Amino acid sequence: MRLIGHSMSSDNGRTSLYTRFYIIFQIIGLTLIFYVYNWIVQYRGGFSITEPKIIFNWHPLLMTIAFIYLLANSILHYRTFQNNTKRKLKNQHALIHGCILILIVIAGFAAFVSHQYAKPPIPHLYSLHSWLGVLTIVMFLSQLFSGLWCFLYPGAAKQHRETLAPYHVFFGISIFILAVATAVLGFCEKIIFSLDKQYKLLPAEGVLGNILGILCVVYCLLVVYMITKPEFKRHPKLEYETLL
Repeated sequence: MRLIGHSMSSDNGRTSLYTRFYIIFQIIGLTLIFYVYNWIVQYRGGFSITEPKIIFNWHPLLMTIAFIYLLANSILHYRTFQNNTKRKLKNQHALIHGCILILIVIAGFAAFVSHQYAKPPIPHLYSLHSWLGVLTIVMFLSQLFSGLWCFLYPGAAKQHRETLAPYHVFFGISIFILAVATAVLGFCEKIIFSLDKQYKLLPAEGVLGNILGILCVVYCLLVVYMITKPEFKRHPKLEYETLL
């Protein structure tokens, strides 16, 4: 065993500022989920597990929860719960990613089933939204399994963890930004396909769709600011870590 960390003292001003940003972050994220849910229920027919056209509606809701809200929370997890041990934070971080994986599998399945059983069937993976979605998922899976091997597998060398850590952070942020861009394209695509020529008249659903896109962008900018601000970085606490 070895002792790591510095002092148990913390900068109260820095913590207070982060807390304010974190509250705003949670409000925007939950508002985004609420508006996506409201859009689907009010304008897109709600949810179903049998009707192909409505099965699709699970896709935007679950992807928003997984790839935007939960992924953002996982990115900020180390900075939010600084008093927890690093081992506990790693396990919690991995657990959040496990939840994300489950949700994106269900969301992807909903989209494929909806397209496959539509009358007439809708082609799969033809739009820029779907291409970026596939790229985001591939990057996420690569990030997930490389992270599990390097940071949670006891046999991984410390040197490998230290080498991979900066890339893990970079690709985590990159995946989140890519997920937000994919979501904005998806909202835009769905609204335009649904409203067709009515979209240019800016009906209520069109306004709501535009608001969803703006919320995604604002949320993304806030997360990137919070994760790149040096003052918010987690400072190692007085804790014990097993030599691996």
